[in-house]
Amino acid sequence: MDTESFATHLLSIASAYQTSDIHILPEQKHYDVYFRLNGQMEKQYYLTREEGTQLISYFKFLSHMDVGERRRPQSGSTTFALKEKSVDCRFSTISNYHSQESLVIRLLKQKETGNQQPASFFSKEWKQLESLIESKSGLLLFSGPVDSGKTTTMYHLVRNRMKGEKQQVITVEDPVEIEETSFLQVQVNEKAGITYEHLLKSSLRHHPDVLIVGEIRDEETAKMVVRGALTGHLIVGSIHAKNAKGVLSRMMELGVSLTLLEQTLIGIAFQNLLPIYCPLCEANCQTYCTNHPRDRKRAALYEVKANESLSELFERLRQQESMTTPPMKREFNRLLEKVYTYGYVTEKTYKRYLIPNE
Repeated sequence: MDTESFATHLLSIASAYQTSDIHILPEQKHYDVYFRLNGQMEKQYYLTREEGTQLISYFKFLSHMDVGERRRPQSGSTTFALKEKSVDCRFSTISNYHSQESLVIRLLKQKETGNQQPASFFSKEWKQLESLIESKSGLLLFSGPVDSGKTTTMYHLVRNRMKGEKQQVITVEDPVEIEETSFLQVQVNEKAGITYEHLLKSSLRHHPDVLIVGEIRDEETAKMVVRGALTGHLIVGSIHAKNAKGVLSRMMELGVSLTLLEQTLIGIAFQNLLPIYCPLCEANCQTYCTNHPRDRKRAALYEVKANESLSELFERLRQQESMTTPPMKREFNRLLEKVYTYGYVTEKTYKRYLIPNE
């Protein structure tokens, strides 16, 4: 199979499997191709060094990178036309000390399959989120590491809110990760001068019922979402923090006062996707095991702070709690311990996802 045909085949298979990333990695004398499926790296193809180099060069050419440059890390993007659909891809290259390039392809704009509720370990936190999303205005923040399902959660909750009535939902993202025809989706383009700040201002003038902000990562965006929540909009956004408590510290670090947060914040959710234990595999459920469906081999563990628990979080922050303060109810680590005790996850998973110094 020639390089172009194999590249099309590779992306077609990856898209069908709903792969989040493709890793093309150099070994001593060859290349291995891995798919990241359900958070786990799984080897799919063996390529000779020549085949691997040609494949990486082909993707670099498509994504407008410098094909001749192999020492300096590069990044690029392109839309790849497959038979059934087009797939938006982001590419990143980096070389090892032997000057062998590796390539990671991130697949974007995967369409949601159906309207199935994301798998979760406990219903209490999910019901809290369903209640919070019905609010007329306020700021609802989600946090969690990369590939923890934040976008999927936000989209599903907002889509459910729209059932039976037409609402204006605008998303501001960089990049758009999931196609949703019922939302007005706009994408940041720094090169064209279309920044988060510019899009947020324009979106608020559009008077949305719900505004989804892909990521709050700078001071201007943080202040903008707070301003939007104060003017009567429901803002749903994500921000990187270690846990639910860390979201408040992160927002304050970005210049939002504790007083403003108390006025606008209606809830915080920290989440992570945990691989589910399978008695047939006697380990995490493997990709090709039929005991759990392919899209249900991981489940979300949510920590939600709202109402009384959110007020307690504000109070603790105001008093600058000491390390000896007893943990709050239903914190992530306590829920994780509960999941492990029930036998839903392995001991290895429990230790891996435990948050240190929570």
